[in-house]
Amino acid sequence: MTLLVVGVSHRSAPVSVLERAAIAPGARAGLLHELLAAEPVLEAAVLSTCNRIELYADVDRYHAGIAELSGMLARYGGVGPDELDPYLYARYGDEAVTHLFTVACGLDSMVVGEGQILGQLKDALALAQDEQSAGRQLNELFQRALRVGKRAHSETGIDRAGQSLVTFGLGQLGPGRRVLVDQPSSSDAVSCKAERRPHTGSYSDDATTQQMAVAGVEGPPRSAGQALAPAAGPGSPAVVPAQASGDAGQPDMSWVRGLRALVIGAGSMSSLAAATLARAGVAELVIANRTLERAERLAASLDAQTAAPAPEHTGEPGAGADCGDPGCPVGSGCAERAAARGPRARAVPINAISITAELALADLVISCTGATGLVLTAQAVAGALRERRADQREPALLDLAMPRDIDAAVHRLPGVRFVDIESLAAASADAPMAADVQAVRDIVAEEVADFGAAQRAAYITPTVVALRAMAADVVSSELARLHGRLPGLGEKERAEVTHAVRRVVDKLLHAPTVRVKELAGEPGGADYAAALRELFDLDPQPAAATSGTGSTRRNAEQERS
Repeated sequence: MTLLVVGVSHRSAPVSVLERAAIAPGARAGLLHELLAAEPVLEAAVLSTCNRIELYADVDRYHAGIAELSGMLARYGGVGPDELDPYLYARYGDEAVTHLFTVACGLDSMVVGEGQILGQLKDALALAQDEQSAGRQLNELFQRALRVGKRAHSETGIDRAGQSLVTFGLGQLGPGRRVLVDQPSSSDAVSCKAERRPHTGSYSDDATTQQMAVAGVEGPPRSAGQALAPAAGPGSPAVVPAQASGDAGQPDMSWVRGLRALVIGAGSMSSLAAATLARAGVAELVIANRTLERAERLAASLDAQTAAPAPEHTGEPGAGADCGDPGCPVGSGCAERAAARGPRARAVPINAISITAELALADLVISCTGATGLVLTAQAVAGALRERRADQREPALLDLAMPRDIDAAVHRLPGVRFVDIESLAAASADAPMAADVQAVRDIVAEEVADFGAAQRAAYITPTVVALRAMAADVVSSELARLHGRLPGLGEKERAEVTHAVRRVVDKLLHAPTVRVKELAGEPGGADYAAALRELFDLDPQPAAATSGTGSTRRNAEQERS
């Protein structure tokens, strides 16, 4: 396999670049087809998440492959090549396999060990399969990556920190937590603002379902003019440790009990956010989405999961948490009973009137849509703040979208707790995770070596098959000549001669073919296949087609011809 990955991630680029480089879900199929039509590309897949946009390809030429993949990222992401180039990284061969396996294990996620990346990899593979851009090579690679990720979760303690991005973000918003913000420079802020426009109501219903990373896996971003970033090394970007909270590194989310929550979006991540809030005990849950029907379906599913008799109101003020019912006195303690019953879930459409009204009522807002523009501007949030009652708590906003849904200027509004992707990128996993991270890295190294050996062995198989086929043809030809010269041989003698000649050829080929397969599993093993082809003038292509090792593009070209 000549695997090449070219990409940009939160480790190599600022969020202002990542959000503009994001590839819309509807454009990914076209990207795959264009990649497959490129001369050096044999197979292709795209992994686009909120913290990375990566193109995986089986290529027959390294430099031409980098040029094609880099150009596609710039063109489909809407960022000029000159601007995007300094932030790109490339991995090739075993380094590319290591990168993908590391991603699959959650080591390159903001929430170390989170398992949702496996679902995102499945989606990337499914799209490539549907568009017929993934052949045997990428199918085997992604399937192996999924198995490696599952193994890491089952054999190590990485799950102890395997929160979802939702729970991690809520943990950062919790009382007593210091919200860490990597504020962009003034020039970055101006550039970002110039590229972003208020949301006009057109975006994909499928929410961004991706997570960000804190494990030190990638090296630092390269400066302009440097070659594409080398393999991962120890020079990872510095991160700010987060406070330990909860059991086994899990955040304490008890603070959300009894709150009014607004979830914007009805896709995968938004659904996860809504379910997480319901389990945490919010009193009321509002789902806002451009397509009201999808929001209603999500709200109905939450109602069905939490259906139970409504709590009785005590009607007495006190120190308990208010359940949120207008007829319930503040401090009545109904929130505990409301949490046991489950939240009241309802759906609203996304428009200026409904969003402003819900913002004014909500204690907690989580937004994760597929919008290409801002869903909540700083002006809209400021307007909602003016509509809030004096006795309402300080609102908390969590933006999990890429590109961002909520204006970064909300950070500067007084009386608002706001966490976005940049805030989360500044927080890291707790130090006790180091042993588990190393255990996962050991698994990745083992799996990469095993996968590489299997791939190199598979690469030489068509050559070995071609060698044996050539030998069989020579035997058949020589036996035919012999039988023509000795027509008097009986059937028994003919069979004995045939058997003897074939045994001699098999014994001569046995040791070399076994040994060449063994050597093929080692680095540089492809050279042995090349030597066999050169020495015996072999054409392994017919054997490759017979054994199913032909590429997707070659098969497609044969069908068209």
